[in-house]
Amino acid sequence: MKALALFSGGLDSSLAAKLIVNQGMEVIALHFVTPLSDFDKNKEDSLRKKVTGLGAQLKVIYLGDDYADIIKNPQFGYGKNLNPCIDCKILMLKRAKELMSELSASFVVTGEVIAQRPKSQHKETLRLIEKNSGLKDLLLRPLSAKLLEPTLPERKNWVNREALLGFSGRSRNPQFKLAESLGIKNFAWPAGGCLLTIPSFCGRVEDLLKHKECNPKNLELLKIGRHFRLSESFKLVVGRNENENNEILKLAADKDSIFEPLDLPGPTGLGKGFADCSIKAIASQIIAGYTSKNNEATKITIRIFPREEKEIFSASAIDADKLKQFRV
Repeated sequence: MKALALFSGGLDSSLAAKLIVNQGMEVIALHFVTPLSDFDKNKEDSLRKKVTGLGAQLKVIYLGDDYADIIKNPQFGYGKNLNPCIDCKILMLKRAKELMSELSASFVVTGEVIAQRPKSQHKETLRLIEKNSGLKDLLLRPLSAKLLEPTLPERKNWVNREALLGFSGRSRNPQFKLAESLGIKNFAWPAGGCLLTIPSFCGRVEDLLKHKECNPKNLELLKIGRHFRLSESFKLVVGRNENENNEILKLAADKDSIFEPLDLPGPTGLGKGFADCSIKAIASQIIAGYTSKNNEATKITIRIFPREEKEIFSASAIDADKLKQFRV
């Protein structure tokens, strides 16, 4: 028999997956990646190694437009900031349910612990999540199972309920002890949560929502560079180093504006939206300000992606106070 386990790489999801593996079950660990995730090939390789060490298999799943949709309009609201935690968990579980048939799985496992998180892990919320994900009676939470009603996998003896646990509350000490007893050492330590819980980052998200620009590519751009709103219809993202310059170019879409200093090392700017001559001039001043060290006029090239034809603006660094007015 096979189970799907939501897997972040953290302590709780590692323990939950291992408890089911130890009952002789084949487990596929589902790791969800969003536009706001810090995820690359190295991290995938590291995650795969962790999952293999647990005796499970890894499947990585990308959430794009559907993730942007819940940020724009979460059915169950936001947390303290712009984190739609309940909707996010439901979205992941819905995707897991869709995969059950494809992967021949019989139920789904999560590492949730009752009362560990203030909004999304109370009993009432756990029931709500289960109902709205379409996984009623097929969602097993091994770390708190003994404090919840037996699920179908428990009643059918697919898993031994007596080997499951009754953890609750915010202390992680029981999990640390369990990890030691199970020989689990390679897990991500508890952290502050996703970027949507960080007030300073949420200002950037609010800007996207206000201007109806919340889509996967724009969300991914929020993680890098300096951000400036130059008009209601134009935003500029400026790289802070060579790596960010390269990432910005990878995220450019058709008809975006690319700003770069001519014949000088400096930042790449990605302009999104309509820019008239005055907006192009301001954007060029911003690029010049991060290029020139002595406030001399700098030649800035502008091209419309993906074309190579360029126009050139000569610009001096923008006034610092004016720059603050544009910063997002």
